[in-house]
Amino acid sequence: MMASKANTNIFDELLASGAEVLIDAATLDYYAHDVYERGADLTAVVRPHDKGELAASVATATAHGLQVIPRGGGMSYTGGYTSKTAGAVLFDLAKMDRVLDINESDMTVTVEPGCTWAKLQETLKPKSLRTPFWGTLSGIYATVGGGMSQNSIFWGSGRHGTAVQSCVSLEVVLADGTIMQTGSDFSRPYGPDLTGLFLADTGAMGMKASITLRLVPEAKAHGYASFTFDTHAQVLSAIGDIERAGIATECFGFDPNLNAIRMRRDSLATDAKQLVSMMKKQGSVLKALTEGAKVVAAGRNFMEEASFSLHVLAEGRIQEAADADISEARLIVAKHGGKETENTIPKIVRANPFSPPNSMRGPEGERWAPIHGLVPHSKAVACYQAILNLFAQHQDEMDALGVHHGTLIAAVGGSGTVIEPCLYWPDASNPFIDDMIEDAHLAKLPNLPHNPAAWALVQKLKQKIVDLFFEQGAIHFQIGRTYRYQDGLDPRAMKLLKAVKDHLDPQSKMNPGSLGL
Repeated sequence: MMASKANTNIFDELLASGAEVLIDAATLDYYAHDVYERGADLTAVVRPHDKGELAASVATATAHGLQVIPRGGGMSYTGGYTSKTAGAVLFDLAKMDRVLDINESDMTVTVEPGCTWAKLQETLKPKSLRTPFWGTLSGIYATVGGGMSQNSIFWGSGRHGTAVQSCVSLEVVLADGTIMQTGSDFSRPYGPDLTGLFLADTGAMGMKASITLRLVPEAKAHGYASFTFDTHAQVLSAIGDIERAGIATECFGFDPNLNAIRMRRDSLATDAKQLVSMMKKQGSVLKALTEGAKVVAAGRNFMEEASFSLHVLAEGRIQEAADADISEARLIVAKHGGKETENTIPKIVRANPFSPPNSMRGPEGERWAPIHGLVPHSKAVACYQAILNLFAQHQDEMDALGVHHGTLIAAVGGSGTVIEPCLYWPDASNPFIDDMIEDAHLAKLPNLPHNPAAWALVQKLKQKIVDLFFEQGAIHFQIGRTYRYQDGLDPRAMKLLKAVKDHLDPQSKMNPGSLGL
């Protein structure tokens, strides 16, 4: 990519901040992609090392009239950092990855935005501490800053809710390069919740420079159970009762299609590697051997054909407490017609909480696109049925083009159920996806050609699912440029939000288009 004389001056000024500035064509193409699609061409990628460099380089870029976009681990699939307008400067915050402070007296931890959830967990582990929400399954790459901007669920979500609910305060770099502290550094909120304005914003309001999160003691005891169900109504009803009972730290499951995809994608070699990790994390040699023997005996054929699965993880200060929660889950499941099966999956997943994101491509090399909605428990069954009806309406087209689907479900403490249908289709991959997948796994996958017809159908189905979730009253995480956020807001709330955006970013240079702003 050739730089004009004017652009050369901008690059020199950005370099003066101390940050890395990348402008080669391959790098710009790589960073223009997310998991789902490619955005418009970028002018530069800036990689600051600390908040001073971040603030100075943001100020330089916006002073030259350039749009600025923050990027965490890049695990988004909703256009959070892929602009529709060419010429933006993307800020890769991966080098700002330090754990700045662990305050055991006040039970807070402060990190830079590029710190991954995996690094944070490893840093806190020797102190037997963790954050209430402690990461996504992609936490080997997904960052704390990304989790605050996108909002996230998984580890801890059954009891503690979403990622942003664990946040106490932020330092934020605004569009003009100034740094603002939100709220108090030990309690949230103090007066109106100013921290909340910058959470789940997909980077539309500002770039996170540091994040302070609450700490909780790491659990000393764990319980695991897995169940199968015949229908979505049964499993969703059980999830609702389990969440309301407050007995699970994580509660998630898969439809029969996704169960089949997981079994085809994961290998016995993967099981063995994960089993070693699980055994290392048991409290004693005898317990490790006992648990390992159970997993080996269960093998890979314990999940019944055409069954919905549900996996429940519980924690406690003593084993009796965790066991009591699992016993309560068994009673709830029995009431809803479920059957207990081997608890291999929750044991292995908990022992390997941040695995490489090899699921970014299907078992036959297919592309993958999740679309999710969070609904209250009272609406989950009807929403799921509406999704099934939608797929049934398009089944002939999907079969003709090799498009298929599987669905994940999960409880979110205090909120409801996430329903996440995932689309799979035969198509060419992209450089970002292939970079994230383990080399050994990637080598096994076929390289598929671009499939315009399948891609067009996926885009149509994705929009129909987004619209369906809107009609069902769902809300969303990582809103980005995908979900119909503004359509669901009270007009006065939308007016207030736009006024805040105009005050913070009067020239609309901070990730414009995100949240529809």
